[in-house]
Amino acid sequence: MNPTVLFIVILILSVAGYFLGRRKALLVGKRAQGVRNMHSKPVYYGALTGLWCGIPALIIMAIWLSVGPNVVMDLVVESLPPEIRDLPQDRLNLVVNDIHNLVSGNIISGEKSPALIAAADHYQRLTSIGHGALTLAALAASILAMLLVQRKISPRLRARNQVERLIQWFLIGCSSIAIFTTIGIVLSVLFEAIRFFRIIPITDFLFGLDWSPQMAIRADQVGSSGAFGAIPVFLGTAVISAIALVVAVPIGLMSAIYLSEYAGKKFRAFAKPILEILAGVPTVVYGFFAALTVAPIIRGFGGSMGLDVSSESALAAGLVMGVMIIPFVSSLSDDVINAVPQSLRDGAYGLGATHSETIKKVVLPAALPGIVGGVLLAASRAIGETMIVVMAAGLAANLTVNPLQAVTTVTVQIVTLLVGDQEFDSPKTLAAFALGLVLFLITLVLNVIALYVVRKYREQYE
Repeated sequence: MNPTVLFIVILILSVAGYFLGRRKALLVGKRAQGVRNMHSKPVYYGALTGLWCGIPALIIMAIWLSVGPNVVMDLVVESLPPEIRDLPQDRLNLVVNDIHNLVSGNIISGEKSPALIAAADHYQRLTSIGHGALTLAALAASILAMLLVQRKISPRLRARNQVERLIQWFLIGCSSIAIFTTIGIVLSVLFEAIRFFRIIPITDFLFGLDWSPQMAIRADQVGSSGAFGAIPVFLGTAVISAIALVVAVPIGLMSAIYLSEYAGKKFRAFAKPILEILAGVPTVVYGFFAALTVAPIIRGFGGSMGLDVSSESALAAGLVMGVMIIPFVSSLSDDVINAVPQSLRDGAYGLGATHSETIKKVVLPAALPGIVGGVLLAASRAIGETMIVVMAAGLAANLTVNPLQAVTTVTVQIVTLLVGDQEFDSPKTLAAFALGLVLFLITLVLNVIALYVVRKYREQYE
């Protein structure tokens, strides 16, 4: 049975287990002179039966889907002729890939080897056997667990406690997945970055002023050694992000203050959704707008003033990016300002403060932690943006703070380095992981600063 079909069958069995368990609890309740004499409601007995009907089978499915394909492929490789089985690991990986292509029906260039065809057939047979064994094991575990729980249903069975404990473990598992995913991302980036720093000294990467990661094929070609000084890349990221924040923070914060403190209910109900639409516009649309509208306007205006403006500039990308992240600042700041207790405003009015003085002296300081969080989210969004920079600021890693010149960012370089067929042993590809690691550390520092500000002012105003 296909795993997807098996999953649906297990869900159906779990639903059936719920109704059977609930029915059994009602029958037991009648024998015990009423359901009130049961420890839990019949719903909990049904839920306990349904959960135990599905959990063991799903665990078996998860184990098989994670290790089964590798086990099957190992058995297939062991059955290959010795001249293929004893190939070096890199060439053997190509053979395994060809077997996967044959199984999936993809066309392989060249004549198909009879040994590979036989291996693909062997793989399909073993996979069918594995799916059959998985089906039997999962269904047997599901039915057996359902029967065992039904036998244990009694007035003393603490069904509600067990259901709540199972749900608690499920929630803990979901949280653990998020935590371990984060740890896995960090470790994978860290491992590849360490490989890069073994080739390129970390001092050259952090303090170098020339970024040209293109590696030549032959040693006699120009730029064969490459240049991995990351300062131009990080400087370009800082310039564009700063321009975006200069645009987004004042406009977003002032919009939030007006919507929360001055605007009427009808205008607020209309204006806030319109403002938040900006967050749903695809970034490629912003990129087109920056490249086809904003950049020519800036170039024409700068030319009329005698300034040398590049066709792709940090200013164009930063301005459009600032418009894009306005909703992040505005919406979060508006929610935080509305969350400030009305009693603080009433106290300020009672002391004779005007409306504007109350906003400046009471509301904004009390809402500052949330405002800092919104600005931080907007900064992270600006640092991680790629498409607008590619289309409006270019790919040139120029060491300049002039917003009228073309620059590039960390995320753009990461995408550029990992596009196409690349060797993961080359410094060019590994440089992307080094850039990602440094960007992660920068974001971590920003979060630490934001947490410090939040804790400081939260203690003062709560």
